[in-house]
Amino acid sequence: MTAPTETAPDRRHAPPEFPAGFRWGAATAAFQVEGALDADGRTPSVWDTFTAVPGRVDNGDRADLAVDHYRRYRDDVALMAQLGLNTYRFSVSWPRVQPDGRGAANPKGLDFYSRLVDELLANGIEPMLTLYHWDHPQVLQDAGGWANRDMTERFADYASLVAARLGDRVPLWVTLNEPWCTAFLGHASGIHAPGVADDATTLTVAHHLNLAHGLGVQALRAALPGTAQVSIALNPAPVRTPVDTPENQDAVRRADALRNRIFLDPLLRGQYPADLIADTAHITDWGFVRDGDLATATAPIDVLGVNYYTPLYVAAGPGPADPYNRWVGSDGLVHIAPADGPSTIHGVVDAAALRELLNRIRHDYGPVPIVIAENGVASPDIVGPDGRVDDAGRVAYLHAHLAALHDAITDGVDVRGYVMWSLIDNFEWVYGYSQRFGLIHVDRDTQRRTVKDSGHWFRQVIAANAIPPLDPPAAG
Repeated sequence: MTAPTETAPDRRHAPPEFPAGFRWGAATAAFQVEGALDADGRTPSVWDTFTAVPGRVDNGDRADLAVDHYRRYRDDVALMAQLGLNTYRFSVSWPRVQPDGRGAANPKGLDFYSRLVDELLANGIEPMLTLYHWDHPQVLQDAGGWANRDMTERFADYASLVAARLGDRVPLWVTLNEPWCTAFLGHASGIHAPGVADDATTLTVAHHLNLAHGLGVQALRAALPGTAQVSIALNPAPVRTPVDTPENQDAVRRADALRNRIFLDPLLRGQYPADLIADTAHITDWGFVRDGDLATATAPIDVLGVNYYTPLYVAAGPGPADPYNRWVGSDGLVHIAPADGPSTIHGVVDAAALRELLNRIRHDYGPVPIVIAENGVASPDIVGPDGRVDDAGRVAYLHAHLAALHDAITDGVDVRGYVMWSLIDNFEWVYGYSQRFGLIHVDRDTQRRTVKDSGHWFRQVIAANAIPPLDPPAAG
């Protein structure tokens, strides 16, 4: 090893660099940012109905205005450009594009997304479009929603409509966002829309989501140019137990099947885990899986979206009910929280677990290309007297998770991009406006946007394609 010279700079203490061409972005979802819920032909979604019920959302918050992105999108894209983003992940509102859940598209709805895509491209930002981020038309829910197999065909038709209008300009398409949340939070615990709590229905819904993804991939491939890429965004998590006993290890196995393998295995192996089927045999005979379904569900994707927030900790034995993690068919399996360490609404903060998760996917499923499609943290951000939003905790969170991501890439995991959750403070589902995840602060009374210190720091990351020091840069 030769010593550094003036013509060979010392790289030993240089910021960790990411691969050339690595994509940097931030994400939002339609229901969380757009507002304008009754504008231009949009009909109610399942989340409109759910949030209208008193007690379901913190403080009784509603998404009628959200952050008014439907009207302010040009200003928001200008802020994205200021941050230096080269990717923006957004979702399309199904009831805005197809108000009746079937039939022809609503031209005004598609016009909005066409304008948004054009604005992004004009600012050098690559659109990453998610077709389904939980807000299907209420009229489809009235017909059974995801518990009705017909919903899978409705989704494919909707995918075709959006692809026909935007496929010439959008290079990366995501079919579904976090189907685990739709299935388990929406149909097991019932704390998300549509608010159902039934074990057998949960498993049926999970399968229909897997099938809808496959049918959606087929619809997209038929409508998109050959250069377009297709993905899905899952939210897998490492599953751990505090005490290594045979009973607790079995709890880990069962939780892993219900959280991770129920979606990863059909997607990447074309089968459901045998132990999952055995564990839930007393609930269902899995007769909702028909011949050919799994061949459809495993339609090849170009990149796997991974949304990561926290690992899970479980144990065997009796314990208090957890409204967030209801383990279908697994009585005696309890979710627990570690005794120490920082935590958020999602759970314990553990950046190293991201590296563990990515290596596990590579080990179990092969070298599938990956993009981190969500990763972020909420904090009680305020605009200070100097006009700054000092969110040093988020900067530290990002620094740690990007370091773990860099380590995973060094390990050999094929990660091609990082998309932070979220671009802007928004309506955070059942938490309403109480949780601020954004790189950009929003004043709830005036809708004024202020880039936080984390946004300025993230701009440095993007500009260098590397992890800069923790000290937040000055605004400018």
